[in-house]
Amino acid sequence: MQRKRIPTALKAIDFFEDGEKIRKLFARIINIPDFHQIAIIPSVSYGMAIIAKNTNFRRGQNIVITSDQMPSNVYTWHRVCQEYGLELRAIKPDKRFNNYGTLWNEKILEAIDRNTALVALGHVHWTDGTLFKLKEIGQRTRECGAAFIVDGTQSVGALPLNLSEIQPDALICAAYKWLMGPYSIGVAYFGPRYLGGIPLEENWLNRVDSDCFPDLVNYKYEYRPKAIRYDVGEVSNFILLPMLVRALEHLLEWGIENIQTYCYNLVNSKLINQISELGFLVAEEDNRAAHLIGVRIPENVEIEKLQNTLDRNKVLVSVRGQSIRVSPNIYNDEDDISAFIDALHQFRS
Repeated sequence: MQRKRIPTALKAIDFFEDGEKIRKLFARIINIPDFHQIAIIPSVSYGMAIIAKNTNFRRGQNIVITSDQMPSNVYTWHRVCQEYGLELRAIKPDKRFNNYGTLWNEKILEAIDRNTALVALGHVHWTDGTLFKLKEIGQRTRECGAAFIVDGTQSVGALPLNLSEIQPDALICAAYKWLMGPYSIGVAYFGPRYLGGIPLEENWLNRVDSDCFPDLVNYKYEYRPKAIRYDVGEVSNFILLPMLVRALEHLLEWGIENIQTYCYNLVNSKLINQISELGFLVAEEDNRAAHLIGVRIPENVEIEKLQNTLDRNKVLVSVRGQSIRVSPNIYNDEDDISAFIDALHQFRS
């Protein structure tokens, strides 16, 4: 903010330096060698719009998503289906809770066929934490020739993700969740399928030689390399970018695996067994991550009354659909878990 107060002190390099740092840091987090495959975007919906613009759709095809998906990864595909005459397949989980995640993954795999144009889902479901088997889903998607798009907002930064293993065509992440960044900025990885596409905006910063300010009147019609063409206009945000740089540095210092391990130890030491004894359900360990857990609410429970009890005890968790979403991170400790369990005991008494 102090730097922005004196715009006359800004140099040409200041418009590009933090952006390059972010690309390199995020490339390390998702373990890819080429930071030019990273774009800086304002939101998940912006990233999905880029994908929609650069995917060839044909009437009669289908798009596969999961039910109750985050709206920013739904509305784009709803419009695409209306525009091109496609079928939107929102795959619902089985109502049975036993083997809930396994059965949901199987239904997703079964829904992908030779007419599938695109599959778009998260690594974990944002309402209940169900872990999706991205390696198997990605393999099936590639076999059918479809595009594979992953929304990493609910996982990247707390759950390790091996991009070389799942091979998505794009990974879109808002920064304000597990990447610890500010609101209104995000990052996106684009694979080979999309590296030659057309951006949403024809801005001056996404053209070659845009760092040569005196030469800007000599228009260049070639884009900057690979995914950088997709950068949002006015990408050189002198407040948000330094914040995201420091956030990504912190994550790399802490280690993504360490964060997931910390959350695992935290929830498995006290939470899982005790809430089960209170009649709340949690998915099997291999069907959930440790940083985002869906505690299934029994059907006979008054959700509004439960929410009021949690609020009264200053337990900040989210009720989403028929689940309580518990999202621990390294700033939580066993006292926080105890407070949550105590509130559930109070509700049940």
